[in-house]
Amino acid sequence: MNKKTVRDIDLKGKRVFMRVDFNVPMADGKVTDDKRIKAALPTIQYVLEQGAALMLASHLGRPKGGPNPEFSLKAASEALAALLGKPVQMAPDCVGAEVEKMAQALQPGDVLMLENTRFHAGEEKNDLELAKQMAALADVYVNDAFGSAHRAHSSTEGIARFLPAVAGFLMEQELEYLGRAVATPEHPYVAILGGAKISDKILVVETLLSKCDRLIIGGGMANTFLAAQGLNMQDSLVEETSLETARTLLANAGDKLVLPVDAVVADKFDPEAQTQVVEVSAIPAGWRMLDVGPRTIEKYQQVLSDAKLVVWNGPVGVFEMPKFAEGTFSLARMLAESNATTVIGGGDSASAVKKAGVAKKMTHVSTGGGASLEFLEGKELPGVAALNDK
Repeated sequence: MNKKTVRDIDLKGKRVFMRVDFNVPMADGKVTDDKRIKAALPTIQYVLEQGAALMLASHLGRPKGGPNPEFSLKAASEALAALLGKPVQMAPDCVGAEVEKMAQALQPGDVLMLENTRFHAGEEKNDLELAKQMAALADVYVNDAFGSAHRAHSSTEGIARFLPAVAGFLMEQELEYLGRAVATPEHPYVAILGGAKISDKILVVETLLSKCDRLIIGGGMANTFLAAQGLNMQDSLVEETSLETARTLLANAGDKLVLPVDAVVADKFDPEAQTQVVEVSAIPAGWRMLDVGPRTIEKYQQVLSDAKLVVWNGPVGVFEMPKFAEGTFSLARMLAESNATTVIGGGDSASAVKKAGVAKKMTHVSTGGGASLEFLEGKELPGVAALNDK
């Protein structure tokens, strides 16, 4: 990674503005999953140990460009205080006279949580005036929010134009593992793509086909590829508008693409649906494919047996429903036992390995679903591009 990190800059006595990803799930005013807060702790602790005063900024949800108590970061600041074992002050906003006063008063070792950056409509428009006001609070900018790095917002890209800008440890780790998959993959390299739609992932399929040795396709995406081969998918989710694209990809991929051979089908999209296992060429009328079948799982096992690098983005079935989770969880367990470097794209794939109880056995679980996908497509992420080069 050719970007400067917090290690490359003197932080002693400095005020640090650090962009984190505290866009965490909440219920009844409490954080229900603190995984993202914990992920930022190494950088937070390092900055404080170096003798800096720290301001943390994040978005939370979609508050429609104005203050909304439902999307306050107060609960996140309380969760962080508990993890750090020290007080975290809460600011009423992320800019403005009162916040400036609080920032000025910070002493080395102090932590101030700024309020939701999206309470300002300018944040998502990358308003440089807003970015300048944020920059005025601090001496140094640190970005540790990989999950937001694919968006050019005031707190992820704009602010970096006005301050020395470096990566935090989490950002560094994301760029290292995902960067390896993009620039210097070890072979055999197997990529796994799931999720519902091809249209969201055409670019990443094309990019991966040019780099990997095998590409396993599962989830709703697989239905469209199977339909493009002429199979009757009955009531399965098929993206009609992407059939032509799927045919082109199939023609160009040769034997690189690995598609399901059997399926767990259901008579309706429902956790209590009737199910059966059938060949993908023999789905009964009125039924739909909601998971891959046992023979497909065996096929995955063969493909993965000698892999040196595996990148996985998207579940291979509707794993939120127990009847259709076995394909995804089997895959998670296979990767947990594999000797390969295993890189899990964020979002649903991260949830799946956690639900399967094997997240800790993966080499790297990304904190950014959309960001990891764009990175694998080979796109430059604005929040990364904005950081200072080494």
